[in-house]
Amino acid sequence: MIAFTARGRALGSRVQEVMPTTQWRVYDKTREDAKTWTSREFYACDAFIFIGATGIAVRLIAPFLQNKAQDPAVVVMDERGHFVISLVSGHLGGANALTAELSARLDAVPVITTATDINGVWAVDMWAAQNTCVVANPTAIKPISAALLNGEKVGVASDFPVQSALPQGLFWANSGALGISLSFDTDHAPFTVTLNLVPKIVVLGAGCRKNTPFGDFEMAVRQMLAQCRIWPQALRTLASIDLKREEPCFIEFAHHYRLAFETFSAKALNAAAGDFNGSDFVKSATGTDNVCERAAVLASGGRLIYGKTVRNGITLALAVPDWQCDFNMERS
Repeated sequence: MIAFTARGRALGSRVQEVMPTTQWRVYDKTREDAKTWTSREFYACDAFIFIGATGIAVRLIAPFLQNKAQDPAVVVMDERGHFVISLVSGHLGGANALTAELSARLDAVPVITTATDINGVWAVDMWAAQNTCVVANPTAIKPISAALLNGEKVGVASDFPVQSALPQGLFWANSGALGISLSFDTDHAPFTVTLNLVPKIVVLGAGCRKNTPFGDFEMAVRQMLAQCRIWPQALRTLASIDLKREEPCFIEFAHHYRLAFETFSAKALNAAAGDFNGSDFVKSATGTDNVCERAAVLASGGRLIYGKTVRNGITLALAVPDWQCDFNMERS
């Protein structure tokens, strides 16, 4: 959060009070200039709140903007707290949702200008952000939204069960000119123009030799995902055994790809339910006969979709939870 006046900083303190569970990084003008602070923090944070003139915010963030899939939410408030403006990344970044939340908590007027919102049309990127999905090809959002705004029908094909009716404007289809794919299969593109929504639900279970280079581990994962035809964006968690809690390549991989990193004791891994590809050698070294498969299943709470594979001393497996689409429910 960045404010430029005493009144703005007072409002910033109030914002922190009404959102007590949020972790804040607050600009301090006595330590550095606003441009330097913005350049350092822009992609380190999920959202930016500027308290001051919209023009100042625009000029500060302009050099760092990339695209709607990567940019953080940017919200602007006037220093008296009359208006909360969703400026950048309204849907995927969550600026519209943050604007609505702030305005409700501060009794301010929300200013949201995205066409789907003001016309009451279902927004595919908003739904994706609320439902654990990543948009693999954001350039396809525009034709989908334009078609819905024009009253046209858009097809939907899903590899997952759907427990609700489709929103207005959508219909089930396996082919056509324009549509949405719900799948983590990279080859699932049934429409001439397909918007790929990738559920971020896949757990990567892993084991490796001590001090395996990050590049070797990353390459092994990418090769496996390509072989499985799974979008890298589908990965949610990296899982392993407690013995690997401090493994540098695991820590770096999880940080680089923004994954949760979970480890389990050998006892917990041994208690995992399922049919696993065990190894006496692995059990003698770790206390469990299989690290990657068992860790993947435990962390996902679900089932294996790709069993143990070994690449240059690196063992990998993939698991997913049971997951359903619900077009009527917002998920936290």
